[in-house]
Parts: sequence; C-alpha cells; structure tokens
Amino acid sequence: MAKLYFYYSSMNAGKSTALLQSSYNYKERGMDTLVMAPHLDDRYGAGKVTSRIGIETDARVFKPDDNLFDVVQTLIAEKPLHCVLIDEAQFLTRDQVFQLSEVTDELNVPVLAYGLRTDFQGEPFEGSKYLLAWSDNLKELKAICHCGSKATMVLRMDEDGNAVTQGAQVEIGGNDRYISMCRKHFKSAYYSNA
Repeated sequence: MAKLYFYYSSMNAGKSTALLQSSYNYKERGMDTLVMAPHLDDRYGAGKVTSRIGIETDARVFKPDDNLFDVVQTLIAEKPLHCVLIDEAQFLTRDQVFQLSEVTDELNVPVLAYGLRTDFQGEPFEGSKYLLAWSDNLKELKAICHCGSKATMVLRMDEDGNAVTQGAQVEIGGNDRYISMCRKHFKSAYYSNA
C-alpha cells in the first residue's frame, strides 16, 4: 500500500537534494517518477528543482488551483507512474494535500513531499500544516543553527541584516533573505525587532 510522506525542515537541510536522490533511486531501477514544483518558486527557472549543491531536474509546475489527483490520474493513463515527489510542499493548498492523499489511497502511488514546516514568523504554512496532520510518515531533515544546535526556524532578514517581523507569508528567496536558526536564537532575533 502506498503512503504519503512529509519530509520537513528549516532551510538548508537538504530537502531538494533528498528529493532528487529519491527520484534518481526510482529511475535507476527502471521506474518512472513525477517531480512537481510550485509555479511561484522560479529562483532557478520555472519547472526546475535545484539543489544548492548543484544538481537539478525538470519538474512539472503546479498552481494553487490545480487538481493534483487529476494530474496524476491522467499521467497514469498514459504510462505507469511509481512515485510522485513534491518540492516546496509548504506551498500546497489544503485541497491539494487531500488530493495527494487520494493519489496514495486510490491510485496506490507513493507521494514524497518536501517542505518547510514554518514561515519567517514561526507560523505553519497551509500545505505543511495539513501534511503534518494527514501524512502516513513524517521525517525531519536537520539543519544547523550558527550556534551548533538543530535549526527548526527560519528568519527573514532585511538588507541591513535585521529580522523582518511583518509582511507577506510568501516571499521567494534563498540564503540572501533567510537564515535557519534554533528556536532560542530565532526568538532572540525576531522579538528584538517586533
């Protein structure tokens, strides 16, 4: 029986690298995968999943109103599909997480979703909240704070290196805008600017 997996962490924990490795493992065994990425994450080009260590693959782009069950079902009608892998899964909607659970339950295709647990304010993303609630298996990928402790939070920084405490939940950026921190240092930086 297929399962829905959620691999979560703060930034810089290797989520995209792990996704790419999982897809490679399936393909190496002659199996087909579907790699998907949100349309709004175009840091490395639309329709790409790119790891900071330099490996990448093409991905099918999804938007918030796309029905992911229908996408997978249509592809399966053309050829077998052995795994669906979702990058930046925090950007999924509640409905899309439900649709992915249907992919596992009704189509018997495993789904591996990779994403952030919380935003720069320590609030859960919609997709992450429902993946944490509905996934069969949860796995935390670990990142490290500058102090050496496990980083569980993500802090958005302004141009001067100060913590940003207000603004839109989604603002695409990388190491130039976000820093992974342990809870203690996140609270210290975030609440000193709140």
